[in-house]
Amino acid sequence: MTKDNERYKWFVLAILTIVYTFNFIDRQILVILQEPIKAELGLSDTQLGLLTGLAFAALYVMLGIPIARLADVGNRKNIVAISLAIWSAMTALSGSVQNFVQLLLTRVGVGIGEAGGSPPAHSMISDYFPPEKRATALAIYSTGIYIGILLGFVVGGIIAKLYGWRIAFYALGIPGILLALILYFTVKEPTKGQQDPSGSITDTPSAKAVLQTLMGMPTFLYLAFACGFHTFVTYGISNFLPSFLQRVHGMDIATAGITLGLTLGIGGGLGTFLGGYLADRFRKKDLRWYIWMPILASIINFLPAIILFFSDNVTFVIIASFFTSALTAIYMGPVLAITHSLVNAKMRALASAILFFVLNLIGLGFGPLSVGLLSDYLIPEFGNLSLRWAFCITFVSSGISLVLFYLGSKTYLADLKKASA
Repeated sequence: MTKDNERYKWFVLAILTIVYTFNFIDRQILVILQEPIKAELGLSDTQLGLLTGLAFAALYVMLGIPIARLADVGNRKNIVAISLAIWSAMTALSGSVQNFVQLLLTRVGVGIGEAGGSPPAHSMISDYFPPEKRATALAIYSTGIYIGILLGFVVGGIIAKLYGWRIAFYALGIPGILLALILYFTVKEPTKGQQDPSGSITDTPSAKAVLQTLMGMPTFLYLAFACGFHTFVTYGISNFLPSFLQRVHGMDIATAGITLGLTLGIGGGLGTFLGGYLADRFRKKDLRWYIWMPILASIINFLPAIILFFSDNVTFVIIASFFTSALTAIYMGPVLAITHSLVNAKMRALASAILFFVLNLIGLGFGPLSVGLLSDYLIPEFGNLSLRWAFCITFVSSGISLVLFYLGSKTYLADLKKASA
């Protein structure tokens, strides 16, 4: 590979990471704005959980699979550019809503747009980077989650305090439309399978064939549901952390946004990168480090999570939120790399979409909604502390995730051998 090609693949990764950053800015902006929106529109915690979870996730997961199928047979770059323009426009439109139903519809619109973001981008990255560097590249891409949270929380919180929550939607939605044009005119569609061994790519398989391949891999099933229960906890808790800091620890919206933007953004970004980087390093000793890494991080996370939920010292809570964000983010790069190692290049976008279908349906769809329902149920007894106990109950699902990750580690080597046969 020439130096120009080497530089260009990193340029593409940078652009796609920025796109993913906007993905999460637009996905999470409602989280930091939900307290003033709740006050103005008269919403309950259950409605907030629906808006930040299931309303977004429903069409996001339903459309992700057919769009990914289109990406496996068509131009992935164009799909990402069009999707970015749609979700950015719907975010900006959220600033004009007058009631719960209108806000619900704009969130559904954001979900429709974002359904075409990650699976095609995952597939493109795997065509730009060889197998031994994929977990690192996919982890760098996945840091867009936490850069987006950082910018969405910090910028959104400050703008909301100075100018109101409606202006925050406009300010963070419109730039994404401009980014879609930059992506369209500067990024080239890579050849499918260009980083795979010669002769390993055949005709594009049917969607049924891809699904049958994945269903025949116990490792994929274990990891998909492990990620689902893992993100059930992380989305459920993180989507209510701004409200938690405002209600329980008395922060204003700007302070909560800056605090969580820095702790979740930097901590999560660091954890995501390290998860992929360290897994790629340790794979030389044993490929199962791709799964052992998330297991180890989840076990360590129990202590900072307890401090986050129950400490009355806000400094300890802030420090704990940094560590929980870093530790819970470690899984993403390794899991994506494992998924792509189990299928060929023309299956990868759809494989990513199926993984994200399970992950987001369980995690994003029902995590925030469950926390909101629990909080509303517990308010009569615990008042502003209802979120603390809702977090604690939700965290039990971490144990289910750990068991599933462990089962996946027992089948991975056999499934990898099957995939390469």
